Amino acid sequence: MVAAVALFLAAALDAAATAPRIKKFAINRWDPDKTGDKPHMQTYEIDLNNCGPMVLDALIKIKNEIDSTLTFQRSCREGICSSSAMNINGGNTLAGTRRINTNLNKVSTIYPLPHMYVIKDIVADLSNFCAQNWTGSECILCGCCGTGCPSCRWSGDKRLGPARLHEERLAERQDPFSLYRCHAIVNCTRTCPKGLNPGKAVAEI
Repeated sequence: MVAAVALFLAAALDAAATAPRIKKFAINRWDPDKTGDKPHMQTYEIDLNNCGPMVLDALIKIKNEIDSTLTFQRSCREGICSSSAMNINGGNTLAGTRRINTNLNKVSTIYPLPHMYVIKDIVADLSNFCAQNWTGSECILCGCCGTGCPSCRWSGDKRLGPARLHEERLAERQDPFSLYRCHAIVNCTRTCPKGLNPGKAVAEI
């Protein structure tokens, strides 16, 4: 009797372990080459049992197995480069290092970085950000800080982003739109995927 119960429990545990864990991802879609297309959200379902742990793993699985038209950027997959920067569940981060929220009752949302021109789907045009910013040795110019900074949005292309406000750029800061438009909101620090603290650095300057 005991052996039979043990076998039943083992079978039940094995079935639970292999049961599908379906996670929904709502992803921004927009194709500028498709006449009449407007930005919209498209939902995909992924079985987390057959997917890697990172959001980028889910995106790659969707593109390879479900919808080859999905467009996004990626390179190293380890957060060393900046190519997988996007807005995930309301926060700017790198898809290559952001773990999937495994709560199956919550839909994960994925958008391009906010307040930027969008090239397609979740690919943002970072050319303006890169032109406005100068990086320190640890910054990877992913754009998470500048696109999350209200001061940068309010001042348009006149505002130097947090990544550029360093001692090496003293001459460029002598105007009301660079250093002095920082309101110490520190979104830049909260969203930096490399754990840097540009908010503190700006405050110290």
